[in-house]
Amino acid sequence: MAEVRGCDIPEDVYYWPEKHVWARPNDDGSVTVGVTDVAQHLAQSIVSAMPKAAGKKVKRGRSLGTIESGKWVGPVTAPVTGEVLEPNPLLASDPGVINRDPYGDGWYVRMQPDDWAGEAGELVTGPEGVAAYEAFLEAEGIVCGG
Repeated sequence: MAEVRGCDIPEDVYYWPEKHVWARPNDDGSVTVGVTDVAQHLAQSIVSAMPKAAGKKVKRGRSLGTIESGKWVGPVTAPVTGEVLEPNPLLASDPGVINRDPYGDGWYVRMQPDDWAGEAGELVTGPEGVAAYEAFLEAEGIVCGG
């Protein structure tokens, strides 16, 4: 896993850096979506996560639901168009799992994308994804931790 400006940026997921979301394709054609380590650092202690219910259709760039920390509430943006298959059941009882494990147990939803092959090209991944996220963090003056 790459570390950029104190933020964990794994190379095995697809990013939309400006929206602080990631997507990981699964073997069954679905995509797991979550917020990045950067997002959870910016949010600080997450106290509530309200993903959309299974069966909801969401367009790329629209809200998959919200996360809340203290007095801040923000959307989790859909990196691709598709249908929510499953919101993460852990989030109802333990939204802080996003802070502890944003790329693992803290995933947000699983989706069935309408056109993964087409829309994945609008996201960044691998070494290029890390470099793109690093450039965004530097431009915005964002540092995780310390």
